[in-house]
Amino acid sequence: MVAVIDYNAGNIRSVLYALERIGVEHELTSDPAKIRAADKVIFPGVGHAASTMKHLNETGLADLIRSLTQPVFGVCVGMQLLCSHSEEGDVECLGIFPERVHQFRPTNGDKVPHMGWNEVKLAPTNDWVSKEVDGDFCYYVHSYYVEPGPDTVATTTYCGREFAAMLRKDNFYAAQFHPEKSAKVGERIIRDFLAV
Repeated sequence: MVAVIDYNAGNIRSVLYALERIGVEHELTSDPAKIRAADKVIFPGVGHAASTMKHLNETGLADLIRSLTQPVFGVCVGMQLLCSHSEEGDVECLGIFPERVHQFRPTNGDKVPHMGWNEVKLAPTNDWVSKEVDGDFCYYVHSYYVEPGPDTVATTTYCGREFAAMLRKDNFYAAQFHPEKSAKVGERIIRDFLAV
């Protein structure tokens, strides 16, 4: 069973629909016992980093997520919150990944938020997703980005800079783009996560 963490974030339904399309048993829940018992956990969403971290800390979900030992997949803001710090509200995040989250400050005419399809380039360190993902396009909606670091397994370029498209460390996996909105390549990435 896949537990999708319900935590005061927007855009969670699209992840549920993607899991339904794949035919995976799943449940949207904030119940710590159900999350701990799940085979896999997805931590998705759209929201403001500081207000979301406040909610996670107040409800105990922050410590719960840090303690999980099964595979966990952070999506979009879920990925950013797994990092060490975000400029969005100047907040300390969950600290799973040492990478930091910065705001796009375009100087070349690119628009923020970064919205639309962009190429994903797999790093040599990728040990997660199928090689066929390399060079394919995924769907992004974000104004903040994660600087590449030791846990980066894929990158994308926007606003004249390369940033982390995907991260992996121990049992934690993450994507800045929305795999649930990225057509066949997104489904491939979700299936690769479910297979770990």
